[in-house]
Amino acid sequence: MKRMILAGLLSIAAGVSGLVAQQPPAKKDAPAAQKGPGVKSQAEGQAVQAMFTAMQSRDPDATIKAAEDLLSKYADSDFKEIALVMEATAYQQKGDSVKAQIFAERVLGVNPKNVQASLMLGELIAQGTRENDLDKEEKLNKAEKYLNDTIANAKTMEKPSPQIPDAQWEEQKKFVTAEAENDLGLAAMSRKKMDVAVADFKAAVDLDPQPAYQVRLASALQSTGKNDEAIAIVDKLLADPQLHPQIKAVATQVKTAATAAKGGK
Repeated sequence: MKRMILAGLLSIAAGVSGLVAQQPPAKKDAPAAQKGPGVKSQAEGQAVQAMFTAMQSRDPDATIKAAEDLLSKYADSDFKEIALVMEATAYQQKGDSVKAQIFAERVLGVNPKNVQASLMLGELIAQGTRENDLDKEEKLNKAEKYLNDTIANAKTMEKPSPQIPDAQWEEQKKFVTAEAENDLGLAAMSRKKMDVAVADFKAAVDLDPQPAYQVRLASALQSTGKNDEAIAIVDKLLADPQLHPQIKAVATQVKTAATAAKGGK
């Protein structure tokens, strides 16, 4: 599970715990702006709370079961969208990309602007596309649409709970956008459009300079002949003794390729 999705769900859980315990059912004639997400009975509130408890336990099977329990008993629940996001995320955790995509599509059926669902779909489709797929371009076009939708919708993404500090929510929006930009870079690399990949990875790094994005930027730069820039990035990464072994291996490969391309200088 990506950190922005997990952090976003945990933030929602923190806000909802009190709401489930305290909020009475919304009145049917209440203005839309005043209704908000709510529970219609104590039993529904318990089902919602059980769902968040399962999610916080990091057990995907328990999360799926709790979400399905809620959806099967309370089809019109105000927490339907959140439950579907949780199921999609849980299936992604389990490595079941087919079911993850099915549930992410169901999320968009409820809310076409849900960025967690569009980001997940774009990423899964891009990562699942192979070089020799006959429908490669169709898949990548679809992935790019989901990812561009994510970037556009992230700008106006509203906080799921007023308890979440504004600064924290702005960081979450940046993480969403950065991850989408990174995935667009991966799609561009699949198309051998390295200049486009460089621009996408750079956009991701500018928003969230995590090592995974930086090493992909370095790799794309090296592929376009910008060896000095690539070496500068990987040297900085390799100076970190806590660098993840997989990222370290890729960074080392990029440096070897860039150095060789410069004639060993």
